[in-house]
Amino acid sequence: MEKKESPKIESGSPSRTAGLPDRIFSIIKLIFGVCLLSFVYSYSVALIDEFSLIDRSLQADFWAGVVTLLVVYLFIWEPALIYAKGQKLVEIIFSFFRPLVRVAPYLLPVYTILLFILYGILYFIVKSEALIHYFVFLFGFSISLHLIFSAKSIRSKQGDFLKANYIFGFSLIYILNLILLAFGFNLIFKDFSFVNFFNSSYQFSKAIYYAVFKQLFL
Repeated sequence: MEKKESPKIESGSPSRTAGLPDRIFSIIKLIFGVCLLSFVYSYSVALIDEFSLIDRSLQADFWAGVVTLLVVYLFIWEPALIYAKGQKLVEIIFSFFRPLVRVAPYLLPVYTILLFILYGILYFIVKSEALIHYFVFLFGFSISLHLIFSAKSIRSKQGDFLKANYIFGFSLIYILNLILLAFGFNLIFKDFSFVNFFNSSYQFSKAIYYAVFKQLFL
């Protein structure tokens, strides 16, 4: 009588706990992401407060750029190709350092940065008061373009347990983009203070964490 061989378990078969470290890491990222939400709020409020000190017509130009991008994106055409070209440019710039190639295209609003540099050059060449109005409009348009498509790219990634990558990643991108935008505004607007923006952001965040701590433990 032939002896039946017991089925062999292949060494490459997935284990029930194979994805456990990734899930634990995702939970940690989710916790950090939730903690970053207070900074998302505080940096937004601080930027708006500081930005409100500059000329009202320039404020209107910036928000017109933001709204224009939203209208184009929602009702006319998704400028995904423009965003992709910007990502390729950042990849080329940081090609010397592989780790940055993966994250820099999402973190850095390349068009906004290039516009600030271009304005700095043209400021000394073109003596026109209208120049700043065009560029402020483009600042609003370009930063909105970057934030919308960065959020869309991160959200579309597969295997995002509890949306941890999206909450943590986009919060970090949003905060860094506001810091870069505030730094650029500080360079071109005498009424905008990067130091005040940063201090206000810190104070807002501190107040939020203290209020949460007080509710939970005091």
